[in-house]
Amino acid sequence: MSDDGTARPKRSDAKRNEQSLLEAAAAVFVASGVEAPVRDIATRAGVGTGTIYRHFPTRADLIIAVYRHQVEACAEAGPALLAAGPTPHAALGHWIDLFVDFLVTKHGLAAVLRSDNTGFDTLHAYFLDRLVPVCAQLLDAAATAGEIRSDIRPLELMRGIGNLCIGAHEDPTYNAPKLIDALIAGLRHPPKP
Repeated sequence: MSDDGTARPKRSDAKRNEQSLLEAAAAVFVASGVEAPVRDIATRAGVGTGTIYRHFPTRADLIIAVYRHQVEACAEAGPALLAAGPTPHAALGHWIDLFVDFLVTKHGLAAVLRSDNTGFDTLHAYFLDRLVPVCAQLLDAAATAGEIRSDIRPLELMRGIGNLCIGAHEDPTYNAPKLIDALIAGLRHPPKP
């Protein structure tokens, strides 16, 4: 805190350390779920457990930070992919791949979200507020370019993708990306006779 009571901005090295911790935590959560030992996250990040607790005093703080970090990365990627992609449909496909990766990192988060921790209450609204407009922008661009149908709503598509990801952790033969590819292919206009 500064002398006037406002929070000081983090130094660039502190921001990098925090980013490194969030990326390590996300990777460990994918592999072992959100209840993975903090020491596993510390090992992956190359820091001591005290460093993690200094940045994130509770597991809930860490989970929320990882979730928000990944939502932001996914939200920021949409416009960048649209600007750099060869076509809006290709940008949509790449963004959906990122969205699926994000959904995979939520392994075990559903149970935590049902806990009594009030910090989790706003995460779903935050997720929708940040990602639905990005999905809408990508869908609109692809529809305007004549690449896909125009009758698909962003939340509808995101729920469909989310539902296709359910169960991927329990069945090693289940291929969610293959089904999602089929879903995305189905967005295209049918061939004209």
